Amino acid sequence: NTHKKSYYIGCSLGGRQGINAADQFPADFDGIVAGSPALDFNNLQSWRASFFPITGSKNSSEFIPKSTWKTLIHEEVLKQCDGIDGSVDGIIEDANLCHFHPEALLCRSHNPTNCLTPKQIEIVRKIFSPLIGEDGKLIYPSIQPGSEIKSAEQLYAGEPFSYSNEWFKYVVYNPSWNASLFTTRDAAVADSLNPSNIRTWPSNLAPFRDRGGKIIAYHGGQDDKITSFNTERFYEHISQGMHASPKELDRFFRFFRVPGMFHCNSGPGAWVFGQGGGASAKGVPFNSSNNVLAALVRWVEEGVAVEDIVGTKFLNDSVDLGVDYQHRHCK
Repeated sequence: NTHKKSYYIGCSLGGRQGINAADQFPADFDGIVAGSPALDFNNLQSWRASFFPITGSKNSSEFIPKSTWKTLIHEEVLKQCDGIDGSVDGIIEDANLCHFHPEALLCRSHNPTNCLTPKQIEIVRKIFSPLIGEDGKLIYPSIQPGSEIKSAEQLYAGEPFSYSNEWFKYVVYNPSWNASLFTTRDAAVADSLNPSNIRTWPSNLAPFRDRGGKIIAYHGGQDDKITSFNTERFYEHISQGMHASPKELDRFFRFFRVPGMFHCNSGPGAWVFGQGGGASAKGVPFNSSNNVLAALVRWVEEGVAVEDIVGTKFLNDSVDLGVDYQHRHCK
């Protein structure tokens, strides 16, 4: 039989492509799953580039090693924010409610070890701050507290983040560009250039909506490569651009937060909900309660909108070992 509906599912750059398809080619797909989307792409690359000048090289005297991020700092983040949701489980349910104060880790005369120097405290503070331009306007939101256990492996590694480094060297400028000298002026240049119109920051998806298209977006609360705060920002951007309330957006666009998930998959949270291959593909049934693609198909073909999705965490992320626990992810 000839197919009657067309669907798209992707994450990260694939998530960006899904949103771009809805914007530029609204007749291509009836339903789109856009995970952890790399939206506002030029500014995303600048945000990633901004960390190396903050952390300094791994040989610098005040550099914070990966082990410190994963233990001392992460443990303090959880100490301050894990219990906000009423459950101390190693997962921050809503990172918006976590206002981390790194000065709690400041070295003092009675505790000169297992702590941070004043300069290191300032490094941590800058890491968890949004990227602001010279004009005082937001370039990109801050990273979520809790993600440091993975972000330390690349974004805070004391060397240029490879994607951003290559972006500025081979797309924006030339190979002589020095990543350690990045400033927000570079961000302004990149966004002004907007190579191949890659930005992907639409403010109106009415053509896609009006032909009956549906979008489910999701983002992990411990994403270590693209802050989940940016997808929240995009949701507000679309709401304002379309003059649509959340109830009105719900008719075609729904956004789900996934606490405890890293970039696109994995993490301490209930991250398996049919969003990709591997364990996610074989570990959960293809039904609208447990599988994001199945939920989208039902929404498009039966008109039953998805209110929540049950995520699954397998023991040691192994389907063969069985289910550890499940969690209901809400919009």
